[in-house]
Amino acid sequence: MTSPKVWKPSKKSIKQTNIFQNMKALGFDVYTNFWRWSVDNKEAFWKRTIQNLDIPFHKNPTQILNLSKGVTQAEWLFGAKMNIADACFQANPKTTAIVYQKEGGAIQEISYLDLENLVNRIANSIKKQSLQKGDVIAIDMPMTLEAVAIYLAGIKAGTPVATIADSFTANEIAVRLQITKPKLVFTQDVQLRAGKTLPLYEKLVQANAPKTIVIPVADKAITLRKTDIFWKDFLVDNTAFESVSCDPDDTMTILFSSGTTGEPKAIPWTHTTPIKSASDGYYHQDIHPGDVVAWPTNLGWMMGPWLVFASLINKATMALYYGAPIGAEFGKFVQYAKVNMLGLVPSIVKHWKNTQCMESLDWSAIKCFSSTGEVSNPIDYTYLMGLANYKPIIEYCGGTEIGGGYVTSTLVQTNIPSTFSTQALGGEFLLLDENHKENIKGEVFIIPHSMGLSNQLLNREHHKVYYEGTPLYNNEPLRRHGDQMQLLDNGFYKAQGRVDDAMNLGGIKVSGLQIEAVVNTLDFVQESAAIAVPPTEGGPDQLIIYYVEVKKTDKSIALKEIQQLIKYQINPLFKASDLVVVSKLPRTASGKVMRRSLRKDYISL
Repeated sequence: MTSPKVWKPSKKSIKQTNIFQNMKALGFDVYTNFWRWSVDNKEAFWKRTIQNLDIPFHKNPTQILNLSKGVTQAEWLFGAKMNIADACFQANPKTTAIVYQKEGGAIQEISYLDLENLVNRIANSIKKQSLQKGDVIAIDMPMTLEAVAIYLAGIKAGTPVATIADSFTANEIAVRLQITKPKLVFTQDVQLRAGKTLPLYEKLVQANAPKTIVIPVADKAITLRKTDIFWKDFLVDNTAFESVSCDPDDTMTILFSSGTTGEPKAIPWTHTTPIKSASDGYYHQDIHPGDVVAWPTNLGWMMGPWLVFASLINKATMALYYGAPIGAEFGKFVQYAKVNMLGLVPSIVKHWKNTQCMESLDWSAIKCFSSTGEVSNPIDYTYLMGLANYKPIIEYCGGTEIGGGYVTSTLVQTNIPSTFSTQALGGEFLLLDENHKENIKGEVFIIPHSMGLSNQLLNREHHKVYYEGTPLYNNEPLRRHGDQMQLLDNGFYKAQGRVDDAMNLGGIKVSGLQIEAVVNTLDFVQESAAIAVPPTEGGPDQLIIYYVEVKKTDKSIALKEIQQLIKYQINPLFKASDLVVVSKLPRTASGKVMRRSLRKDYISL
């Protein structure tokens, strides 16, 4: 077995980083002092970051930060008028904005100028559909050139964009449409992935979606509902469009994240949230103008919008591969696109390691990897480093309601696989035990305020979810997050999973209650509890389901039925690894299922 390999930056490589250039300008020799300054002087840090990112305004802010409503309702860029889509087109117009490849196709590219022209055509087309500022549009399609252009056009037109992952079932799509109530939905007829043709438009019809714009990608023609329009009939030719002026706190995107109830949390991103995404990309993934940035993802997950803003605001090139990132063709795309920063989830790396499909490729252009979504395995990640001649991996953990990461790594510090070297610049957190005392291992509580932190939820009481019952720090409430972390002896951090009922499966956050609600509909199940358990060797969590039987059922048959139900009712990417039959589920005095107890029991089996 290979031991985890430690990467140490050279003096030369450190001097090339964005972090070093800012440390030098501010007179810092030690990174930790720079991080401390970024936390103790948040207004100065974020003002400098906004200048570094070249964020344009229609009207300059009168204050970087206004706390008149308290730290839980911080108002960033107070008094400004802006549209964050403008910040995505500050690069040289001739520079490549997106390099992309359809599965089995040739590599193509589009310049910043041509992308902005396409965005403007779509924005004009949206206005032609009689949508007004504040009306919501939705996108349910893969991460393609058109999807990115539609996304930016919606923002530029002042119509917030609800993003829905293309893997969701019709039921899950319907829930998200009911919450956001879009006036217009964008999709493809089908999704072509890994040699399969998967339905997209059909699922939206089943979800009773409103008026839908359909982009055909299959050879076979489809018939639309009377209300719906094909892409070519929707798109106008006018390439001139002035971005709609917005307040910094206006909603520009609605993303979904599973909490501890069955219905997903609808989290608005404002025009300031992308600054956090781009800031992390600038400092921690060290994205420079002209860099090529790839991260297989979808606009329905946080990392989709993150990729858009972290690449385009930093004047880099976004690399999009339309197929599944699990075979050699994706690896060749990374090679020929000369990707400099490649983001991943651990499940993908495990597949690469098992199949050895990336071992004959030239990934010498990669200067770093990045990883999020799941707990990683240090052996797998040492293997990943080796695919690019031992380049570092920026471990990155955050949340949709943060707009980026709260704990991460850098290219100016030692890099150890599967650990985080620092709290993210501009933010700070504490680890508290069950008695709310500071500990080296515990639940993450964020010290507000920081750019990117959400101030509202569409379908929940924001204060109740994040602040109710939390301890005070310096006479201000801490913000709960739900992750568990451990502070190691070397000052690094290691992820310990979740403390609530949420879990990360294949890089996708889902509530255990969502899975349980589906499993409980089976005729042989009285009640169930879904838990996520890390493998003994480390790495992505496995889904384990405990249940009380109504009638005895063969385990293999029960597992097959549960797999099918989860696949069709929730997400085809989720898979139960094991079932455990119990006479009753352990509960607290108040009747809550003790999932922590079940995790401990399963690990000890």
